Amino acid sequence: MTSQKHRSATKIDPVPEGLESARAKLVYIYLDATGGATVEELGEILAMKKINILSVLNSLSSTGYVDRMGDEFVVTN
Repeated sequence: MTSQKHRSATKIDPVPEGLESARAKLVYIYLDATGGATVEELGEILAMKKINILSVLNSLSSTGYVDRMGDEFVVTN
């Protein structure tokens, strides 16, 4: 019999209630889980076009949910 190793659970905060778009929620959750990502990383991992990523990030940034730190976007604490 093989024993299974369990990963420790990563705590992800709930998605803010103000996020209604599925894309915005997806980007927010990814940034929260990973600690940040570039536009290119988001496009590759989430299979989204750059124009859509930029639109979502602009919306999240203007509402204060994410900040830009260098080339990466991160969830605002």
